[in-house]
Amino acid sequence: MVSTQRTLDASPSKPLIAMVGLSLGVIAVVLLVAAPFGYRFGLLPLGTALGDMPRWATYVGMAGIVVGLLGLITAFRFHRTWAALALLGALLGGGVALAPMLYSYSLGAPPPINDITTDTENPPPYVALVAVRQTAHAPDGTDYGGPAVAALQKKAYPDIVPLALAMPEDKAFALALDQAQKSGWTIVATEPAQGRIEATDRTRWYGFIDDIVLRVQSDGNGSRLDIRSHSRVGHGDRGKNAERIRAFLTAVRGAAGKG
Repeated sequence: MVSTQRTLDASPSKPLIAMVGLSLGVIAVVLLVAAPFGYRFGLLPLGTALGDMPRWATYVGMAGIVVGLLGLITAFRFHRTWAALALLGALLGGGVALAPMLYSYSLGAPPPINDITTDTENPPPYVALVAVRQTAHAPDGTDYGGPAVAALQKKAYPDIVPLALAMPEDKAFALALDQAQKSGWTIVATEPAQGRIEATDRTRWYGFIDDIVLRVQSDGNGSRLDIRSHSRVGHGDRGKNAERIRAFLTAVRGAAGKG
């Protein structure tokens, strides 16, 4: 009986299956993490970083689930350490395979647009960033998409509206500029006489550059703040520009209340 048990424990197939499962899970994680950083540092083209590598990571992650569970089943009775490693591989693979689906589910169904503004009838225009966007070959240039884009935005983000501030235009401009700097944006141009601030911001993972323009205008006894955030890459933004605008307006509203 002892001899049989030792033979089973010594069987090379059980630790091998567990190790393969763990390796697949680790490789899936590496592929998923390397994609955004590879693009951000210029090591990978956009198509590979945004499409191919996440897809490969998903396939490898699914293989990690299957092999990891198989390793868990075969090793559990004979060697708990290898079984634990096999389970870890299955969990890593499952996390990678499920991550895109869970992320998409958390976003809902954002529309295929990447130019969001509080004023869809007369969006704040880019001036200083026009040449930069042209050099970057931004697919939409600086032109707004018109009624079709406006309709999609209003349906998806009805809360993206101008912000009324109970203060003179010069103070509202200073407040908007201060908050833009606190948001970590790179300020490209400030034109107090025109009430215009232009800036850029990078997305967290891939480092995509989005262009932002703020417009502050006198509005009766106070001021009106409009903002536009437009991606340079792609035709959809997965809701990032709307998220940025919401966060900025909330911060400005809070700062104005404290003042």
